[in-house]
Amino acid sequence: MTTNRLSAAAAGHSVALGHDWLTGMRGGERVLEHLCLAFPDAPVSTLVYNREAISDIINAHEIHTSFLNKLPGIAKYYRNTLPIMPVAARSLKPPDADLLITTSHCVAKSFRKRKDAKHLCICFTPMRYAWAFFDEYFGDSKIKSAAAKPLLAGLRKWDCKTAAEVDLFVAISDNVANRIKRFYGRDSEVVYPPVDTVRCTPAPDGRPSAEYDLIVSALVPYKRVDLAVELYTKKGWNLKVVGSGGCYDKLRAMAGPTVEITGHLTDDEILSLYRNCRLLVFPGEEDYGIVPLEAQACGRPVVAYAQGGALETVAAGVSGVFFSEQTTDSLEDAIIRCSQTDFDTAAIRRHAEKFGPGQFLDGIARCITKVLS
Repeated sequence: MTTNRLSAAAAGHSVALGHDWLTGMRGGERVLEHLCLAFPDAPVSTLVYNREAISDIINAHEIHTSFLNKLPGIAKYYRNTLPIMPVAARSLKPPDADLLITTSHCVAKSFRKRKDAKHLCICFTPMRYAWAFFDEYFGDSKIKSAAAKPLLAGLRKWDCKTAAEVDLFVAISDNVANRIKRFYGRDSEVVYPPVDTVRCTPAPDGRPSAEYDLIVSALVPYKRVDLAVELYTKKGWNLKVVGSGGCYDKLRAMAGPTVEITGHLTDDEILSLYRNCRLLVFPGEEDYGIVPLEAQACGRPVVAYAQGGALETVAAGVSGVFFSEQTTDSLEDAIIRCSQTDFDTAAIRRHAEKFGPGQFLDGIARCITKVLS
């Protein structure tokens, strides 16, 4: 999908890009790739950069990092530097560009711009650990929770202050737009991140093996992968869990013989799993969630928790079913209902196509025109 509509919207203006950190290729980095393709000469500012973990598209750009990147082994523990991330973010030199476009879920929206420049922030969410999901991040330890509360109070104050420097916010869902309004007091434009409908397609023969259910996720607490691992282990159902993160060892210890925790896999390996799964399980509350759309683009139904972005991307009865409580009983009921429903692969695919690259590029182009005007 051509990205020249973005460069056309910014014609006559120099552009710089910003991203929280570049330590792996997830949904946010896929959005950044579209911007990198549209603006091949744009420098990219970021806190931490691990070249080996990033795509050639992004690596082709001039990357500017903060002082955090000089710390030995920082790519393994950068999240632990949250208390000093605001300082690191503000230490980055403002780029010499007319337009700064940041993709942010933490501190990138606070990157400084040239005084006469404009700042367009594609906001994946206001800082998640500061505003929401406190218990999911810190509730497992009373000591950690008590220590975090004063820190997060300060982060929230700083987050609001720097939000005022953004000229236009783009929210990745209505769910995120509501948070931006609630936490920052700012309106935003809603533009859905794109699902790769060219790469993600149904199984060529149209007959998936359907011998397992699937989760593709970072293995962190708020994703609630533990809920599915507990259920599938108890029932003896087949489940494949793709991903890595801090909960990897815990989930491996929980998993019974029918649950496979694969760790990191390539994009092609994940695509094959999407195409051949019975259904995708999406047990956490997400800001948006590109994984369910990738599965739907492959014609596979989704069982999703009925909160957050999934309510905007999964069509009940058409491309999946919802469960209302994050309990094994509620999840089990939804999985049974999904398995007993005769879903139309083509209809699931058509629903996912509404979230393809075209709508994203048109939406961001519109926002670039608006902020520069």
